Amino acid sequence: MRTQSLYQNHFSRAAVPAGQTVVAPQEGKKNGLISELVYSEHQSVVVQLLVPLLQQLGQQSRWLLWLTPQQKLSKSWLQQAELPVNKVVQLNQISPQATVDAMEKALLTGNYSVVLGWLPELTEQDRLKLSRAAELGNAYGFIMRPQRDNEATHRHCSTLKIHSSLYH
Repeated sequence: MRTQSLYQNHFSRAAVPAGQTVVAPQEGKKNGLISELVYSEHQSVVVQLLVPLLQQLGQQSRWLLWLTPQQKLSKSWLQQAELPVNKVVQLNQISPQATVDAMEKALLTGNYSVVLGWLPELTEQDRLKLSRAAELGNAYGFIMRPQRDNEATHRHCSTLKIHSSLYH
């Protein structure tokens, strides 16, 4: 499949030689994390929460990766949001399982300050793999999940799930 080979080629150019791990700038301190954002597509709360963080992370020398299986990012939206268009990489039209694998590989490389992935429900094993990859790559990973319509009828507010050892 062309898209799958595209992301494999993209991630094969990792900055870290095979067999070595990425060390966070402050030795021994874990800076990477994975968070899950469950949102309603009819509310702009995600944009209000996420854009300032992405703007700040965009000031780093590393890239911002968007793994969007079905959507295509708009260059004009990126410019309006004041995100660094020249540092944004997007992979779209890949299968949900390939998206999980791509997110793990991207987090591990250390080439990305943040990886946003629109993913299906994850197993605990997938969640642990992504958390470990974020720590090793010193990166932030956001699992983006639109709220299903039947969930929206039972809830009156958007949900933000933060999985972090700081809060447990």
